[in-house]
Amino acid sequence: MIKFVSLKRSKDFQTILGENRFNTNYFTMFYGKSLNKSRKKMNELNISFVAKKKIGSAVKRNKIKRRLKFAVQKLLKNKNKVNLDFTYVILAKSKIFDDEFSKTFSQIKTAFEKAKC
Repeated sequence: MIKFVSLKRSKDFQTILGENRFNTNYFTMFYGKSLNKSRKKMNELNISFVAKKKIGSAVKRNKIKRRLKFAVQKLLKNKNKVNLDFTYVILAKSKIFDDEFSKTFSQIKTAFEKAKC
C-alpha cells in the first residue's frame, strides 16, 4: 500500500505552486518533480490536499479532502496510473461538495494522466 506524505514547510508549497498546473471544475492540481529525492521511498506519494476556509465550515472542507483522498487511493490501485516521482498539491473548489463522486474521480484520473507525461 502506498502511503501519503504531506508537505510540511511553506517553502515546499511555494516551490510546487510555482510549477505545473492543471485546472478542473472541482480542483486545481499543482505538480512538479519530487522535492525529497534522497529519502524517497518506493511506497510513498508526496501529496497534499488543501481546502480554503472560503469553501465553508470545517466539516465541509474535511469531507471534500476525504473525497479527494479516496479518489487518489482508488486510482493508486491501478498500477502505473500515478507517477511517484512527482510532488502534488490539490487545491479543492467548493463545487466538489455538491456533485457525484464519479465525476470527481474522472477528473482526478484525467489530471494524473496529464501529469504523468
